[in-house]
Amino acid sequence: MRDLRLLGPACAAWAAAWLAVTVPDLGIGTTVVATWAWGAATVLLLLSAWLAVARGPRLATSRRRWVVRARHPRHARTAAVAATLLVAFACAALVSTAAAVGLGARERSALAEPAESRRTVEVVVEVTRPPQPMKAAVWASAEPLMRVDGTLVAVDGDPVRGVPVTVGLGGAEAEWGAHVSFSARASSLPAAEPNAFRMVAPGEVSTVSPAPAWLAWAGGLRDRFADAATELGGDGGALVPGLAIGDTSAVGTELDTAMKTSSLSHLTAVSGANCAIVTAAAFGLAALCGLGRGARVAVALVALSGFVVLVTPQPSVIRAAAMAVVILVGMALARSAGGVSALSLAVVILLTVDPWLARDYGFALSAAATAGLLLLAAPLARRLADVMPTPLAVVLAVPVAAQLACQPVLVLLDPSIALYGVPANLLAAPAAPVGTIVGMVGCLVLPLLPSVGYALMQVAWVPASWIALVAHGAAALPGARLPWPADAIGALLLVAVTAASLWLAMSRPRPGPARRVIAVAVLLLVAVPTGISVGPIVVARAQHPADWDVANCDVGQGDAVLVRSEGATALIDTGPDPAALERCLSLLGVATIDLLVLTHWDADHVAGVPAVVGRVGVVIHGPLDGTRSSSALEPLEEAGAEAIEVEAGRSGTLGDSRWRVLWPRPKAQPGNDASVVLEVNGRLGRAIFLGDLGEEAQARLVASADLARVDLVKVAHHGSADQSERLYELLRGTVGIVGVGADNGYGHPTDRLLDLLEGVGTTAVRSDRSGTSLLTAVDGGGYRLWVERDSGDVAPRP
Repeated sequence: MRDLRLLGPACAAWAAAWLAVTVPDLGIGTTVVATWAWGAATVLLLLSAWLAVARGPRLATSRRRWVVRARHPRHARTAAVAATLLVAFACAALVSTAAAVGLGARERSALAEPAESRRTVEVVVEVTRPPQPMKAAVWASAEPLMRVDGTLVAVDGDPVRGVPVTVGLGGAEAEWGAHVSFSARASSLPAAEPNAFRMVAPGEVSTVSPAPAWLAWAGGLRDRFADAATELGGDGGALVPGLAIGDTSAVGTELDTAMKTSSLSHLTAVSGANCAIVTAAAFGLAALCGLGRGARVAVALVALSGFVVLVTPQPSVIRAAAMAVVILVGMALARSAGGVSALSLAVVILLTVDPWLARDYGFALSAAATAGLLLLAAPLARRLADVMPTPLAVVLAVPVAAQLACQPVLVLLDPSIALYGVPANLLAAPAAPVGTIVGMVGCLVLPLLPSVGYALMQVAWVPASWIALVAHGAAALPGARLPWPADAIGALLLVAVTAASLWLAMSRPRPGPARRVIAVAVLLLVAVPTGISVGPIVVARAQHPADWDVANCDVGQGDAVLVRSEGATALIDTGPDPAALERCLSLLGVATIDLLVLTHWDADHVAGVPAVVGRVGVVIHGPLDGTRSSSALEPLEEAGAEAIEVEAGRSGTLGDSRWRVLWPRPKAQPGNDASVVLEVNGRLGRAIFLGDLGEEAQARLVASADLARVDLVKVAHHGSADQSERLYELLRGTVGIVGVGADNGYGHPTDRLLDLLEGVGTTAVRSDRSGTSLLTAVDGGGYRLWVERDSGDVAPRP
């Protein structure tokens, strides 16, 4: 029988940590959090002690441990419950106190005042995670920005410790463990974010001290392994580093989407299986060498530490490593550590060290998957064995248990359910261990015996290619993902569905109509609200293509255009109505906006901002105009977005696309003629978005910018008559999208504009007639067009 006594305390610690780091964003100060933690813990600890001691149980000792013994058998249950409550409230108080200390350190940080005043400071940061490319970044130079997570070491020469930050570094080689120095402005992030401040350092970055040797070795090995994997080619070559060491940098958008759609992305996320392989191999090797139990454990701990350094301490990795350490320490002390107990203790320890892990999806998925395997796999296997051969039941129970446990968390990330996840995992299951183990060995051997290491990587390429084939096949099947209600409602609904389904499946059928009535009632209670909320989205999503590059949202008389590139999404303006924008985002399944462009501050371009608050990473905008710009930007910045004022010459990236700002000029006065004009080059072709520029401003744009023919143009000012013929003659776009409302009262789009577009060979796509329209770039130029009311192709004209 499993020992579940620590499961409750672990859940209590998780809930307490989540609340402690979240409530400050609701206006509750850190002092209140600390007072609540200590006060509640004190009261509840006294109550638990009273239940445990005054009502019957007494504390006694045996030769090796303290035990709680009841004075009377009927008090035994009370004693057990009281002891569990005691531990649960102690864990909750512990992680809440840790959160209060961390929040206090953020508030007292030397970076807090510069962040509020937006002044530039000189900082030194210790890099705590290898640099990662940013999906959407603003450049001030020719070098791209890399995202680096770290902790503050000094601010303007004053030492600082324990404050996490995220930094966009331009053109810098920042190794994990190195100390780097730069000048930057900081902005505060919400309390619920794991990092306290965000900074962008596009200028010179100097290395104060290099990474220590015990970290530096891993960076070179990872880079060499990744370079060798690229020579393998194909999707298999992209997946080998992911299977072996969790490096997914070579996985393209198409393969990544297929892996997620088929619920196979966990295979490239280093977690418990990888750590178990490493520790078991090290332990077994030490045993073959004749080492004692203590020495075996020490060797396994050293190997595990080296593996964590190699794959970097991602949340899923540190969860798995902490659980492995608990088990190994238990072995060293000759104590058995059950899987559930080890997982629970690891969760409590890690949340005490870093309470913000309670809000990390990777940590939650890793813990949920492990808990599902420990708690559900065996009962499911026994139940399935009643209707199928036992070996098949065991194989099937593993992916089912993991997916059932993880799905409520996955719904929060992507409101849909992978219908073919279990079959895809069953098909990929035989290949995954081979690819992981052989690839890992190849990575370690590569520096010593390059030919042998590369040969092992070629062997790992075969199962990796099979996994990619399964992923693409499952993703291509009809109805691969079932849309589901989003956010907490969707997650809670799925928990209810899962619990009811497990009860029906696991309980033994009994004669009588009661069971059938309960089953029908559960199905109706689930199906009716789900159908009402999901049905329209299912129908709409089933109709439109999933591979669109540009979407012109129907938001009435206003602009809201989505651009996608290699998994990154930009939104250019938000339209006048948050509800209309939310409808478009839900229709297209867009949950995150990596780059938001607010061209100017008129309501028909920014009033829809509430629909994207909390979803935005970076905001670029033109000159501020006081109240209107503040009302649009402040909610975004308070939710963690970074706002950057831009002018002609600024550039950046969106996925694998490049963009640059063509307008406004420096010191422009806010208004229509100071609209941000953006040019984007990438898979969508060459596109230009003109905001609300009038004819005179368009003429100045023609005179100051190097304009050439484009594939797509976002027509200025909703198709008003105030247009420059010379501009549209230079652009000669294949498609001209017009954000305009039906019966708008302005006469937009005007006959003059429509005649102008027709004269230069540009096909107008209007939201008043077409509704939301989607454009997908095709080889050879032109677009495949889908609209809510019609569809077809738009080809370039000579």
